[in-house]
Amino acid sequence: MRSEPTPHENEIAAKAIGCAIRVHRTLGPGLLESIYETCFTHELAKVGFEVHRQKPQRIVYEGIVLEDALRLDLVVNDIVLIEVKAVEKIQPIHKAQLRTYLKLANRRLGLLINFNSELVKNDIHRVVNGEVTD
Repeated sequence: MRSEPTPHENEIAAKAIGCAIRVHRTLGPGLLESIYETCFTHELAKVGFEVHRQKPQRIVYEGIVLEDALRLDLVVNDIVLIEVKAVEKIQPIHKAQLRTYLKLANRRLGLLINFNSELVKNDIHRVVNGEVTD
C-alpha cells in the first residue's frame, strides 16, 4: 500500500474536515456523540459524498468469520474512515482503535474527530497507513 494518501483521498478528508467544522460551529461542544454523527452525516451528504453510517465490518480470524463484528462510525465514498468522538480528551486508545479499523477495513486514511472541544479543528487527528500524522 502507498505510504501517502492520493490527492483524491486528501480532498475527501479536507472536505470532511470542513463539514465537521460547520457542525461544530452550529452545535458547539457538550452533546452526545450520536448527535454529532447524525449531523455530520447530513453535512457530508449535502456536499455530495456517499456516506455509510455505522457500517458493519466483518473480521476473519484463523478461519473464523465474525460477521458484523464491529461498526465503523462513518465511511465516506468507501475510501475514508471517520471515527466520531465526544470525549473530554482523545486518548491513545482512540488512535489505536482507528488504526485497527483501518487495517481490518483495508483502508489507508482515517480521521478521528473529537467534537467535545472548544475548537474542533484542534482535535482532528489523521491516521495514514496506521500512523498518526498530526
